[in-house]
Amino acid sequence: MKFIWFSLVMNLKNPVTGEQFGTSEKFENIIKQAELAERLGFDGYGIGERHGEPFLSSAPPILLTAIAARTSRIRLLTTVTVLSVLDPVRVAEDYATLDHLSGGRLEMIIGKGNDPRHYPLFGITEEEQWDSMEERYELLRRLWREENVTWQGRYRPPLKGVTTQPRPLQQPIPIWHGSASSTRSTELAAKYGEPIFSSNSFHPQAKYKDLIEHYRERLAYYGHDPSKAVVGAGAGSLYIANTTEDAIRRYRPYYDAHQATAAAQHNKSPFTSLEDVIERGPSLVGSAEQIIEKILNYQQAFGHQVLSLSVDGLTEAEQQEQMQRFAEDIAPVLRREVPSTVWKEAGKPASVATLQ
Repeated sequence: MKFIWFSLVMNLKNPVTGEQFGTSEKFENIIKQAELAERLGFDGYGIGERHGEPFLSSAPPILLTAIAARTSRIRLLTTVTVLSVLDPVRVAEDYATLDHLSGGRLEMIIGKGNDPRHYPLFGITEEEQWDSMEERYELLRRLWREENVTWQGRYRPPLKGVTTQPRPLQQPIPIWHGSASSTRSTELAAKYGEPIFSSNSFHPQAKYKDLIEHYRERLAYYGHDPSKAVVGAGAGSLYIANTTEDAIRRYRPYYDAHQATAAAQHNKSPFTSLEDVIERGPSLVGSAEQIIEKILNYQQAFGHQVLSLSVDGLTEAEQQEQMQRFAEDIAPVLRREVPSTVWKEAGKPASVATLQ
């Protein structure tokens, strides 16, 4: 199994210390996280995209470029790029530039996003989100793979003979499809034989398993080999301690603070408490042994090769502690137990963009 750390750059007042990062301090904290991830031998670091409080992640390509300048090996991911509201020409240009500046370490995860505040900002309705994302992705895909593109659609002005610059360093830049709530994402990924990344954040295992199984079924329908499917998955929150009781005690203030945010309430999680989300959901809160067992249970259900983790919201000392403990006590076991075909050569362009 391979591991990426990610952040939505959530900047809340710490419920334990009462302190809060300034904006510049928070950006520096995120860059330090990525540097630590590389030093600890992890495989990648991702920045999600959000447009509103408490998140400071409205410009992932800029923040990932800063991370690229301070790292040399890890893959750099967007977790996710909210393509449903973005201009594909601008996306093609910005991320191709990042691909060069990172030495070909970029991986893009696309999605429609799960925060409805971005739709009025960019002039589409929530009802249009899936149609918008599909149209914009098909254009982005052409812009990165073709020159002299002529195109006409609904969500941006027509193009005639356009070749975006710079051209991507990787041919092609690997694309993953974020999957959280709808078969529209898994259908689009299957159509092109491209990997999916299950959010696995807000609901019981069965919901995400159904979407992953739909993806594999539709791969076969489109003529791709489902046995070669590449799947990544999230894991909810992470807090490792010597015992489950200690982990719950230490993590509870963070859980309560996050659940009080508008973003968390929008997701309408079916879990009733921290204990419930630990028992029935994806949260990794407990001892190292219990967390390993849970990850392996989910991996058996999903068949994923890449796991994403976050320490958003914790104090800087706790962020470092949790990443260190995962690197020492959990990652070695999972690397042995779960083979991965993804990112075989650290720092080299990946070959997961298609199944053909």
